[in-house]
Amino acid sequence: MELLAVAVVLAVLLAVTGAIGLALRWRASRPYPAPRFDVVDPRRLGAQPDALGRTATLLQFSTETCHRCPGAHRTLAAVADACDDVVHLDIDVTDRPDIARRFQIAQTPTTLVLDGRGVVRTRFGGAPRRDVVQLEILRLRSETAAV
Repeated sequence: MELLAVAVVLAVLLAVTGAIGLALRWRASRPYPAPRFDVVDPRRLGAQPDALGRTATLLQFSTETCHRCPGAHRTLAAVADACDDVVHLDIDVTDRPDIARRFQIAQTPTTLVLDGRGVVRTRFGGAPRRDVVQLEILRLRSETAAV
C-alpha cells in the first residue's frame, strides 16, 4: 500500500511539473507590449544609423550558448526577407553586458519589434512564432497607414 501511495505522489508531482513547464513555454512565446517608451539607436548596437526598417525592425538578442537562437534567427530572417520594409538585426550579447542590461535581457532569444522610428513596440521572450511576428508587422503597417 505504501508503494502505491508513493507512486501516486510521484505521478502527481510529475504531472504538475509538466503542466508548469508547458505553461511557461506557452507564455514565453507570446508577445507583450513594451512597458515604456523606448527608442533604439542602432549605432549603440554597432549597426549603421540607417539600419532600421521602414515599417519594422526585428531586433533579436542572442548568445553563443543559446540552443534556441539559431531557430529564432532563421524564422525572423525569413520574415524580414519576405518584406521589403522589415529588417532583422541579430545582436550577440555574450560580450556586450552593457546591451543586456540596457534592454533588460534575462533570457535568449529575446526579440524586440521596433517601428520605423526605432520605438520598441513589442517584446518576445523566447523563440517567437512566425505567424505572431507577421501579425505584429501587419499591426505596425496598419498604424503607419492610419497616420
